[in-house]
Amino acid sequence: MAERRYSRPRRSIDEPRLIAFDAMRAINGDGAYANLVTSELTAGLYPRDAGFVIELVHGTCRMQGSYDRIIEAAAGRALSSLQVEVVDVLRLGCHQLFRMRVPQHAAVASSVDLAGVAISERVTGLVNAIVRKLSSKDFDQWCDQLGETLSPRAEMGLRLGHPHWIVDALADALHSDDDELAALLEADNRPPVPMLVVRPGLAKRTELLTEGARRAPWSLWGVERPGNPSELPAIRQGRAGVQDEGSQLVIQAATAVHPRPRGPWLDLCAGPGGKSALLRGLCPTLLVAAEPQVHRAELVARALRAYPGGYQVVVADGREPAWVAGSMALTLADVPCTGLGALRRRPESRWRRDSSQVSELAALQRELLTNAIASTMPGGIVAYVTCSPHRAETVDVVAQANGVEVLDAPALLPDVPAAASRLDPRFIQLWPHIHGTDAMFCALLRRIDAPRGA
Repeated sequence: MAERRYSRPRRSIDEPRLIAFDAMRAINGDGAYANLVTSELTAGLYPRDAGFVIELVHGTCRMQGSYDRIIEAAAGRALSSLQVEVVDVLRLGCHQLFRMRVPQHAAVASSVDLAGVAISERVTGLVNAIVRKLSSKDFDQWCDQLGETLSPRAEMGLRLGHPHWIVDALADALHSDDDELAALLEADNRPPVPMLVVRPGLAKRTELLTEGARRAPWSLWGVERPGNPSELPAIRQGRAGVQDEGSQLVIQAATAVHPRPRGPWLDLCAGPGGKSALLRGLCPTLLVAAEPQVHRAELVARALRAYPGGYQVVVADGREPAWVAGSMALTLADVPCTGLGALRRRPESRWRRDSSQVSELAALQRELLTNAIASTMPGGIVAYVTCSPHRAETVDVVAQANGVEVLDAPALLPDVPAAASRLDPRFIQLWPHIHGTDAMFCALLRRIDAPRGA
């Protein structure tokens, strides 16, 4: 009788975990943004499955650096010695084991099956061995083991999913004790409820106040509403948008400055257009929205599309102005930055930056602020804004500005508690753990003279 051959049954994996793996490959392999890629890949899924994918992907991205340290300890080898696809399977396994209500046996088995289906059967033995080792301790126990060789701040970063350099930068800006620092890091790890904004002159907040929604605590235009914003007609029509309350508040402060000369307003770094749309609704004359990248300029135009006119979108670099110097009554310089203030909304971003990039960005920020001042008429207002509380991107940049008077920006948000920067009380500094917003910084300057070096 001929020998009967038995073949290994083909593996299968559930669709949400396979989608989560595809999302991680797009994020870590192609530089995709977690919120955009999960939105695209979960379209059409049942809400429960979509929620599972979003929590698995966003949570894994948020804690990725910490999980990587644990994976290396469990595997006994450097992460660089493993296939990048295998590493992403292990990261997803970590999040299921440590942060989700997935039974341990299911987290192990599904990781092995995912590796077999998405990568190759030949890596399943390795994945099985490492995930089983990962499951031998809970997250706190792994942190206890790894923390023995770390400084207190580095251990805090490990436990709360922040690189050490970011922990130090936030500690410096917060200027407080480690208990408050931990509260800030924990707030960075809580996904925010979507915050909506009505476009002045196009919609009223009552349109957005559907069941479960509430007015923003301080913004004149904001509504906090769980769920999918595109369900609302005002959002689909461009009469309202999605915008963090912190971004709304810095515009609220900038446009509250009086006296202010009459003339056009400028959004110097306009992409993707949320602040431009809010400014256009408040601008009494003409808004000029400048953006150097064509595809982002198209996003600005899309954000402004519901307005019948009163704006110009120009493809221009703020360092090489395409407008007449000294012609703007109000200039917003919402400059490119590390994004340390938006870590709760961009879970992958904390692991994409490093401290060496700060000085390069600060040089760009100083150049943009210099040109923002030069673009503004005497007596006009410059709003210097960053979504970062880092000292080098905020107070240090403004300290080098010439030909301006620094205004008391927090006084223009009298109802917002503790809005003054702890590094300089003339500036606004918002915080996730205090205000429930991104950590937006805003300095308001009045041009009084031609800046040196412009």
